[in-house]
Amino acid sequence: MKTLDKIPVTKFERAGKLVQTGVKLGGNYVRFYGKKLLNPELERDTLDAENARDVYDGLKSLKGSALKVAQMLSMEQNLLPRAYVEQFSLAQFSVPPLSAPLVRKTFRKYFGDEPQAFFDAFHPEAVHAASIGQVHRASKDGRQLAVKIQYPGVADSVRSDLALVRPVAMRMLQLNGSDLDKYFREVEDKLLEETDYNLELAQGRFISEACSHLEGIRFPRYYPEWSSERILTMDWMEGVHLGDYVKTGFSPETGHRLGQVLWDFYMFQIHGLRQVHADPHPGNFLVGRDGSLIAIDFGCVKQIPDTFYTPYFELARPEILGDPRHFEEKLFELEILSPADTPEQSEFYKDLFREMLELFTRPFHTDTFDFGSEDFWGHVSELSRRYAGDPGLRKMDAGRGSPHFLYMNRTFFGLYHLLHDLKAQVQVNAFQGYLSSNG
Repeated sequence: MKTLDKIPVTKFERAGKLVQTGVKLGGNYVRFYGKKLLNPELERDTLDAENARDVYDGLKSLKGSALKVAQMLSMEQNLLPRAYVEQFSLAQFSVPPLSAPLVRKTFRKYFGDEPQAFFDAFHPEAVHAASIGQVHRASKDGRQLAVKIQYPGVADSVRSDLALVRPVAMRMLQLNGSDLDKYFREVEDKLLEETDYNLELAQGRFISEACSHLEGIRFPRYYPEWSSERILTMDWMEGVHLGDYVKTGFSPETGHRLGQVLWDFYMFQIHGLRQVHADPHPGNFLVGRDGSLIAIDFGCVKQIPDTFYTPYFELARPEILGDPRHFEEKLFELEILSPADTPEQSEFYKDLFREMLELFTRPFHTDTFDFGSEDFWGHVSELSRRYAGDPGLRKMDAGRGSPHFLYMNRTFFGLYHLLHDLKAQVQVNAFQGYLSSNG
């Protein structure tokens, strides 16, 4: 793959790149509608594919927050046209890496010397390149290491990137409303945290230690002496990315076992630690040679305050869903309903969230749940598509709900997708044994 010797860093350079992308999209529309005049039966799929390719090509040269947003959008499989999902999912694995000279320059900036001064061996070619950083193999005293190097300028461009990407994301997700600032602030705060590798090191060490008693999951060891705010060193973990693994012929028993490990890991974090690995895409997990699950990235960790945790999970209880007074009370606590709502708005949102919650909390209502069920997943897809295209919803104020919903819902959607890919049946309450054993 071609390497990059330079990344646009200034606000003007990055804005200019997006303007170039916008010109390409305009040309795509002109060509498409010109062809459609000659062939009225022409489907929009061709236009979506060209637009998705051009948007991704523009974002991958920018890297950083703009590409991270594309990665996040790739998980919204029921909201975007399929062409966008397929292109944006490449942000997890297929991004042009930095050139070797730029890697050496980054090391000199943060450690005062080149990588060969610290490691017995350092491979200048990146093994993986994603949205915020790339990973190199290294070794020291017989230990195999993974060294993650952040792209230059990423941390400094988070705010300006989000300002540039915001209108595009809103159009793609068909959002309107004037009260979206709190959600973009939440995204901005998390993206800034993801650029702080000292924070990621601390989060990774804390969660891996707190979860060390969970069966079937392993974590890398982190090395502060070879890490900084923009470089992070950890053990090299051998395994197959979960996204690749689910495409192999694994047995139902293996899918159930890995799914149970994944479920217990997330439920223990949420209910035991009140914080959670909030980026559950397949690139952040490996399946080891011993069959264990390996968690390798803790850049995005969501803290869950009690003021949100309590009403959020109370809404998963059937007796609350079936009690109009308590149900409405929880919706106010979670900022879904407002005292300023008209009766029409209030009824609309109560009906909307009751239907959504009855579906998405279904796994919590049984002892065993089959995430491989096509009936359940079909209902999820149908509901997502229906509300994504609902003109009534677009007329309503989009700024609804606590900003904590963003990463909590992202966590559960991502987790459900992974469990579905594994066709896993899980024991829903098995994680509680880990809570009691943890004291």
